[in-house]
Amino acid sequence: MEELFMKNALQAVRRFMNSRWGFFLLAVVLFWIKTVYAYTTKFNLGVKGGMQYLLLVLNPLPTTLLLFGVALYMKGRKSYVVMIVIDLVTSTWLFANALYYREFSDFLGINLIKGSGAVSNNLGTSIMGIMKPSDFFLFLDVAILILLLAFKVIRVDIHPIKIRYALTVTAFALALFGLNLTMAQSDRSGLLTRTFDNNYIVKYLGLNAYSVYDSVKAAQTSAVRNKADSSDMKSVLSYLKTSRVGPNTQYYGKAKGKNIIIIHLESFQQFLIDFKWDGQEVTPNLNKLYHANDTLSFDNFFHQVGTGKTADAEMMMENSLFGLPEGPAMVQYGTTNTFQAAPAILDQKGYTTAAFHGDVPSFWNRDNTYKSWAYDYFFSTNYLPKKASYMMNYGMKDKIFMLESSSYLEKLPQPFYAKLITVTNHYPYPLDKANQTISKTNTGDNTVDGYVQTAHYLDQAIGEFMSWLKSSGLEKNTMVVFYGDHYGISANHKKAMAKLTNKDTFNNYDNAMYQRVPFMIHMPGLQGGINHTFGGEIDALPTILDLAGVPNTDTVQFGQDLLATNRNQIVPFRNGDFVTPKYTKVGSTYYDTTTGKQLKLTAAQKTEIEKINNHVQTDLSLSDRVITGDLLRFYKPNWFKKVDKSDYNYKKSKGDALLKKMMKSTPTSLFQKNNDKTTLDSYKTNAPELKSSSHYSADADGEAAENSAADAESESSASSSSAASSSSADAKSSESWSMSSSSSSK
Repeated sequence: MEELFMKNALQAVRRFMNSRWGFFLLAVVLFWIKTVYAYTTKFNLGVKGGMQYLLLVLNPLPTTLLLFGVALYMKGRKSYVVMIVIDLVTSTWLFANALYYREFSDFLGINLIKGSGAVSNNLGTSIMGIMKPSDFFLFLDVAILILLLAFKVIRVDIHPIKIRYALTVTAFALALFGLNLTMAQSDRSGLLTRTFDNNYIVKYLGLNAYSVYDSVKAAQTSAVRNKADSSDMKSVLSYLKTSRVGPNTQYYGKAKGKNIIIIHLESFQQFLIDFKWDGQEVTPNLNKLYHANDTLSFDNFFHQVGTGKTADAEMMMENSLFGLPEGPAMVQYGTTNTFQAAPAILDQKGYTTAAFHGDVPSFWNRDNTYKSWAYDYFFSTNYLPKKASYMMNYGMKDKIFMLESSSYLEKLPQPFYAKLITVTNHYPYPLDKANQTISKTNTGDNTVDGYVQTAHYLDQAIGEFMSWLKSSGLEKNTMVVFYGDHYGISANHKKAMAKLTNKDTFNNYDNAMYQRVPFMIHMPGLQGGINHTFGGEIDALPTILDLAGVPNTDTVQFGQDLLATNRNQIVPFRNGDFVTPKYTKVGSTYYDTTTGKQLKLTAAQKTEIEKINNHVQTDLSLSDRVITGDLLRFYKPNWFKKVDKSDYNYKKSKGDALLKKMMKSTPTSLFQKNNDKTTLDSYKTNAPELKSSSHYSADADGEAAENSAADAESESSASSSSAASSSSADAKSSESWSMSSSSSSK
C-alpha cells in the first residue's frame, strides 16, 4: 500500500513537472534560492534582526514571479524559451553585480553603465582577477533547466494557459511586492524618499526592485539635466557676483601650506559645549578647545540640513551648495554630477586629500561621490579591522576609529586635507556599559537621556586624538576644524529638552536656537576667540579656503567667509526658514532673535523681512538648479581642472599601492619625517576593547587637553568643584595638549 502511494505520488509530481506550471514553479524556486545564496555570500548587506532576515528571504520572490510570469502569457515552446531567456538575463545581471560589488562595494546602476568610465576601465581590465569559481553557481539554475529539457527529463507542455490564470500570477506578485514594501518601510522609514545606501534598497526590496528604482531616479535626473544649458549657469554666476564678500585680511592665508583636518562631530549640538550633568562636564576636551586662545569658535553657527542630514552637511561643508528639498544630493547626483569640491580645489593646489569613515563605503553613496569630489583616498571599513567589538550603531566606535585612522594619517604626504567622520554619537545613542563614563540624564526620554553618554564618549575620543596630534608634532603644522553636522535631539523631544535645559517651556523659537552646532578652527599661533557672527555650514568652505590662502573668488559657492567684516549674516534653512541677528523665522511666525519674543510686524519690518525671504529663496533655488541641472559642467575657473572620476579607486589594494607611490614621490609625510618610524607609540586610549594593546592606558581618558595658561586656571577651578569630573587642567603650559597624569579612574 505504501509503495503504491509513493508510486502514485511520484507519477503526480512527474506529471506536474511536465506541465508548464511545474516548469514555471521549478524555475521560480531555483532562482529564488540562488538569489538568497547570492545575497548572503556575494554582498555585504548588513542584515540585522529578524525582520531584515525575513525580508531578505522574501524579497526575491515578488519580482521573480512577476518577471518569470511574463512567459505564462506565451504559447507552446515559446513560453519555455522566454522563461529561460528571462532566467539567463536576470542571472547575468546578478552575476555582473556580484563582480562589481566585489570591486566597488556597490551595485550597478543605469548612470554607471551609461556614463561612468570607471566601470569599464577599472572593472574591465581586471575582470579575470575579480571572478571566483563560485560565481558561476549563479548560472547553475539556468543550466539545470536547459539540461532537463534537452534530455527530455521534462517535456514541453504545448497546452495554453488561460489568460486569467496568468493575470492571477501577476496580481499575486504585485500584491506580494506591496506587502514586502509595507514591511520594509515599517522597519526603515523613508526607505525610498531618503535613501542612505543602495545596500538598504537591495536588502529590503531586492536587486531587481533596486534596478527599477535606480532607473526611475536616473530618468528623472536626466530629464531635468537635459533641460539645463549654459544660460542657467550665467544667471547663477551673476547672482553670486553681487553677494560675494572679500576675505578678512587679518586672517587670510594664516594656514597657508598647513595640513587641514576636518573632524565631523556626529549629531553634536552647541548646547553641549560647557554643559554639565550631575556636576560633570559632558565635553571637557571640546570645552577647552572652544575657549582656547588659538581657537576661533563661532557661537551662532547653525546646521542647515534637510532630509539628507549628514549627506547635506557634507555637501555644504565641502561644496558650499545646499542639500536638496527632498532626499540626499550625494545619493541622487553624487555619481554623475560635476563638482568643484574642497578636495578637488586643494588637490590642485598641492594637497593630498583623504576621507576617513568607520562604516561601509557605500553609505550615502560616498564611494561614488568622493570620486566626483576628487578625494585621493577614502579609508572606510575596508581598510580598518572588522572586529565585532569595535563596531556599534553606524560604524566603528570613535576611540578605535581615531586611532586606526591615525595610522594612515601619519603616512599622508603633507600638506594634506583630511576629513574624519565620527559615528558613535548617533541616534538612538546606545553605548555599551564598558564605555559609559557619565550617567544618563533623567528626563525620562530614552533618546535624550542617552545623548550625553555618547557625546561624552566622542569628546574623550577627540581628547585622545588631539593628545597624539601634539605628541607626534603634527599639530604644529595643522589647522583642525570641528563641526557638528546636524541636530542630535529633534523637535519631537521638546518636553524632555525643556527639563534638560531647565526651561519652563521649549517652543518653536527655542528649538530654532538649538539648531546651533559647533564650528571651531584650532591652530597653534592663530588669534582665536569666540566670534558672534551668524552663519552656517554653507559658509564653512569659503572660510577654510581663505584661511588656507587659496583664491576662490571665481568659484561657485553660496556661502560667505565667516571672518569677513561685511557679510550679510543671513542663515537660510532648507525649509525656507531663516535666522539673522535680528529676526528668526519659523514657518509663518517671526521672532526677535535676541529676546525670543513673537513679533507683530510693522510695515518697515515687513519690508525688511521680505528682502530677507527673497534672499533665502534665491539662494536655495539657485543652489538647487546648480545640482539638479548639473550646471557646473558648463563652467569652471580658468585654473581648475575638471575631475576625472576614473582616476580614483578606493579598493584597499589600490589605495595602499597609491599611498606607497605617493610617499615615494613626495616624501613629506609625518612617518617619513620621523625617519620612517611610526608616531603611534605615543597614541594612548582607554578604550576597553583595546586593553591588550600597547596603546591602552587606563589614564588616557581623553580628558587631558589643556588650555592656554589664562584659560587653564579657570578650567581647573571649574573642574575641581566637581568630584565627578575627571578632567585635569592643573598644568599651566601655554596652549598645549598633553596626556593627563592625574585623571581619576572611571
